[in-house]
Amino acid sequence: MKVLFLCVANSARSQMAEGLARQMFGDKAQVQSAGAFPSHVHPCAIQVMKEIGIDVSRQESKRLSAFLGQNFDQIITVCDRARQDCPFSPGTEPIHWSFDDPAAPNGDELTSFRRVRDEILQRIRVFLSADRIAV
Repeated sequence: MKVLFLCVANSARSQMAEGLARQMFGDKAQVQSAGAFPSHVHPCAIQVMKEIGIDVSRQESKRLSAFLGQNFDQIITVCDRARQDCPFSPGTEPIHWSFDDPAAPNGDELTSFRRVRDEILQRIRVFLSADRIAV
């Protein structure tokens, strides 16, 4: 199975989802992430993932266009703008998971990143329990 996580900047939510899914799916799936306007992997995303034993420091922010023409079994948008701004592969019905932007200025940034990381973890667990990927 091939899974693609999309977020506009491919810097936080989609990067955390990619790291979590890679660990949880193991070799049962190929997992990627991308964005319409990629930037960099946010340092707080790297830090909060490291806290739970997942190293995303070598992941790179990737442009969605690098994946055009590839077929994905599942495309998952993890921010509302990606749902609107990112084109999808024909025949692939995307799933939308709406998560707050942890980098938005609204208080303690690390607390926001931890909360969103944990919310993504829960959604991936539900995804797995729905037998979408046999692990």
